[in-house]
Amino acid sequence: MTDTAFPASLAFIGGGNMARSLIGGLLKNGMPGDRIHVADPNESTRAALATDFGVHTHATAADAALQAECWLLAVKPQVMDSVCDSLRDAVAQRQPLVISIAAGIPLQRLRQHLGEGAAIVRTMPNTPALIGLGATGMFAADDVSASQRAQAQAVMQSAGLVEWIADESLMDAVTAVSGSGPAYVFLLAEAMADAAQSLGLPRETAIALANQTLLGAAHLLSESTDADAATLRQRVTSPNGTTQAAIESFERDAFRDIVQRALTAARDRGIELAAG
Repeated sequence: MTDTAFPASLAFIGGGNMARSLIGGLLKNGMPGDRIHVADPNESTRAALATDFGVHTHATAADAALQAECWLLAVKPQVMDSVCDSLRDAVAQRQPLVISIAAGIPLQRLRQHLGEGAAIVRTMPNTPALIGLGATGMFAADDVSASQRAQAQAVMQSAGLVEWIADESLMDAVTAVSGSGPAYVFLLAEAMADAAQSLGLPRETAIALANQTLLGAAHLLSESTDADAATLRQRVTSPNGTTQAAIESFERDAFRDIVQRALTAARDRGIELAAG
């Protein structure tokens, strides 16, 4: 990634954990801290951001927004409407690129509160973005230019993988897969550790083995250039072996159907939340 892909100036509206992770990634990838402005009502949060990253900080959203051509909305969904309302005048003045990382808030609602003049990109990152290993789905409004898309992509790539989505209605599916997905992995880790303990392993050993197994398998999957998940599964499943016995047990219990129902439930809940 090159510095030229980044916006000339960037304002974070909200200075929480996701903002911190993105700022850290941006600095690591070459964006100077003096081109970044952060608004947060908490004085200690502002002081920590300035000290840790050398960014400009502001007490109000409008003060930060007026300093930048690109804004990243990183506030909680329940306060997004009021924050966007407070930015309407700044939108008229700056005509910014706006990137939202709020779950479940569609473009129409953002535009309703921001007013006309903002080119909006909606994104759905996940919590591994906090360590630079995120997976983010992105959807751009029709008036977002190619250069603005590149800027939005550069910003979000600082926290991991980015995939563009062609239809906004599919953002709820993104939420079901990657947005909520880390919790599924954590649940699997819990279940594996509990099962290992029930088979006699000490609790600490069961947790360590389960966690490292998931970590190793994830790395193997991400770094395999010649094999997808199904192929890797087949390679480790010897005929009539221990792995086959486990896989057959999963299949008898309709594991794939369980996953399908879970992701569908997450997708449907996302649709309900977006509808208000």
